[in-house]
Amino acid sequence: MTPRPVRTALAAALLLAGAAACSSSGGSDPLAAKSPAPAPTASSSAGGGAGKTVVVGSANFPENVLLASIYSQALQAKGVKVEEKFNIGSREVLYGQLQSGALTVLPEYNGALLGYLDAKSTATGKDAVNTELKAKLPAGLAILDSAAAEDKDSLTVTQETADKLGVKSIADLAGKAQDLVVGGPPEFKSRREQQFKDVYGLTFKEWKPTGDTTANALKDGGIQVGNVFTTDPKIVQLKLVSLDDPKNLFSSQNVTPLVNTAGLDATGTAALNAVSAKLDTAGLTALMKRVAVDKEDPSAVAKSWLKGAGLS
Repeated sequence: MTPRPVRTALAAALLLAGAAACSSSGGSDPLAAKSPAPAPTASSSAGGGAGKTVVVGSANFPENVLLASIYSQALQAKGVKVEEKFNIGSREVLYGQLQSGALTVLPEYNGALLGYLDAKSTATGKDAVNTELKAKLPAGLAILDSAAAEDKDSLTVTQETADKLGVKSIADLAGKAQDLVVGGPPEFKSRREQQFKDVYGLTFKEWKPTGDTTANALKDGGIQVGNVFTTDPKIVQLKLVSLDDPKNLFSSQNVTPLVNTAGLDATGTAALNAVSAKLDTAGLTALMKRVAVDKEDPSAVAKSWLKGAGLS
């Protein structure tokens, strides 16, 4: 399940074909567009300096709307004048609007953004991805600090399996994988089987095409390991555990502000970097449960998170 961000039937419907940041297993997240980036255009002078309006945009899926709302309210808390333009559409549209200056700030996922700009890139870790991104972005666009929060592919197990096997990372499956059934989307085996052998030395007992039912199949015991996105609300709902990926088999998909530099001053930059410093994957997953499962308003969820993080 990979670039960028589909999940269980419930989450897929709620997250509009997958809120995942960027996965190679055929996810259909709106930010997963793979066509070439538009040619750079001159940035608008609207927005940016003191007293000007910062326009915060988002793609048309709930996680990105939530993140944009967090950015917007964090900026407003620092006295920045903000206009919200949420639920716009795909990366192709968003990226062009950011370049033109129609948008100032966009919540992005660093690995998927790099894949959009350079489909041949092999960078996987956060630092390597961000280094390449900075080199690939045209003048006028920049990424700010990446959050620890990632919406990415993972190997996930139940808490019971994690405790029974004593596993916290994919590497811990060495010597155990041969007895375990792994599930994921139909293409997961063809795309990842050799990688698991090469990177971690793992050969699983069986591969099952569980698709949107992967999280439920874990809970029901039909599989012992599954490919689930790290911010899928079912991780919280079903008390699942995403295993760490110390060798970065799955590309980093850190939540990262992408900005039009002409439209954002030092105050705005500091406000967004402060959000990134506080936002982690577990926290974002919990927020997404409130939005996707509990049906809370994203703006209200964003407000409560900012208050708890001391950023409002």
